[in-house]
Amino acid sequence: MVLTFLNKHRHVGLLVLRIGIGLMFIVHGAPKLFDGPEKWVKIGAAMASLGIGFAPAFWGFMAAVSEFFGGICLILGFVFRPACILLTITMLVAAISHLSRGDGIGGASHAIELGIVFLSLILIGAGRYSLDEKLRPHQEESS
Repeated sequence: MVLTFLNKHRHVGLLVLRIGIGLMFIVHGAPKLFDGPEKWVKIGAAMASLGIGFAPAFWGFMAAVSEFFGGICLILGFVFRPACILLTITMLVAAISHLSRGDGIGGASHAIELGIVFLSLILIGAGRYSLDEKLRPHQEESS
């Protein structure tokens, strides 16, 4: 096989992915979260593309919380799968919003790509170098 010597580094690769994507989501989520209700209403308006027109501030706040705290959870590998589920949903709504506005696949591609990453991470898990792994009760080895 080609480059199979790298197999022993798969958990480091997963850590690099978690840190990189997590940092970017903190950077993108912080302004959305800390700019307040006016920003939340604008973000939450995306739910209209799903036929949900009520409480845009709530939905925008939830998207901002998902991005900012989801980024932190990715980096730490803490409540990793639930965070990835929320981020997948956030990216799905973002992609549908872009498509419904007529932005085409080019406008929605970033959200689609990240949604695929998060969906994959739900299946893969946080890996060895994560708080989830450190906090998981390990079974005692039998003699």
